[in-house]
Amino acid sequence: MGWLIGVDVGGTFTDLFAFDPGTRRTEVHKVPSTPDDPSRAIVAGLEGLRDRKGVPIAEMTRFAHGTTVATNALIQRRGGRLALITTKGFRDLLEIGRQVRPRIYDLQADYPPPLIPRERCFEADERVGPRGEILTTLSEAEISRVVGEVLDSAHGPLDGVAICLLFSFLEPVHEQRLADGFRKARPDLLLSVSSQVQPEFREYERLSTTVLNGFLQPQLTRYLDNLGRAVRHVAPDAVIGINQSSGGLMSIERAAAMPIRTALSGPAAGVVGAVHMAKLSSKPDIVTFDMGGTSTDVCLIRAGKAEMTFGREVAGFPVRLPAIDIHTIGAGGGSIAWFGPDGLLKVGPQSAGAVPGPACYGRGGAEATVSDANVVLGRLPVELLGGDMQLDRSAAVAAITPIAQRLGMSVEQAAFGILRIVNANMMRAIRTVSIERGYDPRPFVLMPFGGAGGLHAADIAAELGMREILVPLAPGILCAEGLVVADLKESFVATCRTPLAGDLAPVTAHLVRLLRAADDWCRVEGITPADAQRDLIVDMRYIGQNYELGVAVPDGDRLPSIDVLARLFFAEHARSYGHHDPDAPVEIVNLRLTAIGRLPATAPPVATPRPDARPIGRRAIWFAASGAVEAEVWRRADLGVGTRIAGPAVIEQLDATTLIPPGATAVVDDALNALIRLEP
Repeated sequence: MGWLIGVDVGGTFTDLFAFDPGTRRTEVHKVPSTPDDPSRAIVAGLEGLRDRKGVPIAEMTRFAHGTTVATNALIQRRGGRLALITTKGFRDLLEIGRQVRPRIYDLQADYPPPLIPRERCFEADERVGPRGEILTTLSEAEISRVVGEVLDSAHGPLDGVAICLLFSFLEPVHEQRLADGFRKARPDLLLSVSSQVQPEFREYERLSTTVLNGFLQPQLTRYLDNLGRAVRHVAPDAVIGINQSSGGLMSIERAAAMPIRTALSGPAAGVVGAVHMAKLSSKPDIVTFDMGGTSTDVCLIRAGKAEMTFGREVAGFPVRLPAIDIHTIGAGGGSIAWFGPDGLLKVGPQSAGAVPGPACYGRGGAEATVSDANVVLGRLPVELLGGDMQLDRSAAVAAITPIAQRLGMSVEQAAFGILRIVNANMMRAIRTVSIERGYDPRPFVLMPFGGAGGLHAADIAAELGMREILVPLAPGILCAEGLVVADLKESFVATCRTPLAGDLAPVTAHLVRLLRAADDWCRVEGITPADAQRDLIVDMRYIGQNYELGVAVPDGDRLPSIDVLARLFFAEHARSYGHHDPDAPVEIVNLRLTAIGRLPATAPPVATPRPDARPIGRRAIWFAASGAVEAEVWRRADLGVGTRIAGPAVIEQLDATTLIPPGATAVVDDALNALIRLEP
């Protein structure tokens, strides 16, 4: 088995992690992102690994990629020109949506306009009933009429067609026949069919997901084609995997057909890497804290498993797909400090991004950012990326000076205020995934990563009452490392609304069908079905409730008894809402099966005991608003197993900087992760 390489494209940097299973050698590399064409940065990064790190790229056997192309396309509304086919009488469903304001107390907030205007929405005379029975058959004449009307009346060239018919998640035959009709008439059209994208009840959410998938198909297809050619040019034998929002890899062909599954692929890779590193350090309960250049992502991991969600919004649009439950806010190293209409200082969500970037980057940025504040306070060194990037402290001081003058304080005090504000924003995000969901964050370990996570972790952990911080070996590259350790994954869903009483034979029949589909997927991917892991989640709710809870069952190959399902549901309801009613009737809504094909596991780097490591210098750092203190500077590459560091100190490395405040201690464990313990 040759080299495994993971590449994560972020808003500011593109990160690469390379691992050779034979020698257990690892190499990391970072290059500035190229937002106009992310593949340029990827190629530059691969060339950097080859030319500067000596990695034989031609011997790469697996290339795993996390991408923000889909998310950016939705935010910028740059996608395909689509037509939509719905059941007769449901043409306006995309515009009607849900009659709930995005923010209940904001009368000005509105949903984004539909991606398909009404003049490109068409109706098909067909009807499937709520039990999957065909009430109105879709005739061949009606298929010809619909196809002809769409192609003749679409008011311009089309890139694709989205098809979403009523109750097609129970009986998809009409959607399949319409899709066949378009394939015959226009083989070049891209098709997004709801019964293939997400065959699940809730009509509007299924429609929205199908439309978003179709909207992304043209751009993602072009991007993935270019990426595939570029990777295969330098590594002809490499298998390319694209990360999903659920934290598993899929083939590049599957990603082109289902691009909506990549909407949160980059942050999901970071969580996969965090789970892997926490397992190596025997820390099963962690809160991830991924702070990059433009945003911060947090996720709660309990008993070694990340929390999952099956419905969320991306760029204001509802998406109904499995995804790691990551909470994202606009807070990163590039977040801009500004004064609001109320005269108060705020930080973010606006970001300086990669271009022009923070003022300290020396690329023309003039507005004060979080990175500028860290430079002014001595927290960031004046050199990044192993000396490839020089930071300009005088430019950072110049950017923060107007803020300091307006506040009537020193530049350092103003910079510290910027950090306090952005820390408060990030603490709210952590409370969202912990306290607001019934978890006390204090027993959890905080795992910071991303380029800026280690700069803020100690302050945030102390405020939240968390006493341990686990800093991975390569925190700035952890998303890329997560791609290397990720497995193949495919998700299946079946709606089967059945009371949790009496006969569950219909539910069992649906599970058998899902298991058969999982076996078929395994064979396509070259996995022996018996070797695949299967995880089963049963969506349940009290009859009459609007929303269901996903309950993980212990055996993914079979359905537990009614009593066991009831106990699991009651426990989850009590944890989520603080109460449950054991006498109220319960119903099953959906079955969700995930098939996981384990890829060859990666081992941690060779751990060498080096308790004799020494600091390489000292510098003044502001850990508190009272002023700077002299702190030891350590090089991460010098730290071996057993190395112990007492704060105040700072650990520097190619991809990140980590602060150890006064009174705290850090010890490097057997996995080369640094465990920081804060004073009580």
